[in-house]
Amino acid sequence: MSTETQDDGDDLEERVSNFLRRNFPQIQMHGGSAAIQNIDRETGEVSIQLGGACSGCGISPMTIQAIKSRMVKEIPEIEQVHADTGMDGGSGMGGSGMGGGGMSPSFPGETTDDGDDDEGPQAPF
Repeated sequence: MSTETQDDGDDLEERVSNFLRRNFPQIQMHGGSAAIQNIDRETGEVSIQLGGACSGCGISPMTIQAIKSRMVKEIPEIEQVHADTGMDGGSGMGGSGMGGGGMSPSFPGETTDDGDDDEGPQAPF
């Protein structure tokens, strides 16, 4: 509603934060968190860190991809989004990204990952 551009730095951070809350309420609803690590207005890059239950969650890679693709469409100043969970920040997970069956989600109290009768969260995208 407001089109003021005087204090773009704070305004941009607020819009990124509101975007995450509005478009991805499942992050907080499922015990996760999304924190803005850095916003570089000159390059149009933003860094997001997903934490809490997002670390080790089987659908966090889908959530990250959705954040990356939707944020650049909705917020014109953002050119590129870097987002990750604490899980892929080190050298422990094989290194080649979203390879295959190497990562298994860790849900408290659950040991199966067949996906057929799972009543868990559904990604709305």
